[in-house]
Amino acid sequence: MKLFITLFTILMFSSLTAQDHYNLKKGFVAKGYDVVAYFENEAIKGDDQFISEYEDVSYKFSSKKNLNIFNSKPEKYVPQYGGYCAYAVAVKGDKVDINPKTFQIIDDKLYLFYNKLGVNTLENWNEEGVEKLKKQANENWEKLVKKE
Repeated sequence: MKLFITLFTILMFSSLTAQDHYNLKKGFVAKGYDVVAYFENEAIKGDDQFISEYEDVSYKFSSKKNLNIFNSKPEKYVPQYGGYCAYAVAVKGDKVDINPKTFQIIDDKLYLFYNKLGVNTLENWNEEGVEKLKKQANENWEKLVKKE
């Protein structure tokens, strides 16, 4: 019985935290925007008829073509830091929501940013030094994920 409780607790914990690492505003990663389209330098809302799941979270796509591209190599298209604002993860070590229209592809990876009320963190990200901030964000993200 003790083994069952331990296994049940581990399974519950792992299933609860898998989604905790993603920004799922509106129920989808990137607020339902097409993560494949970002790599074509476009921010396009996904369509309800083109949905896929990866790592227990859902993604929307603007076309069947992009859905198929994602399904062939999903790890390539997953936003960094679970789709939270890269700048906030770097500077504050905090999970902050994003504007799905504010993004950058760096070294074939997708970064999303907060952009609201006159604050565009993508501008700060570029002004303060991308490489330095990426390093900070990677370190902070590891800490954030371990806390959960």
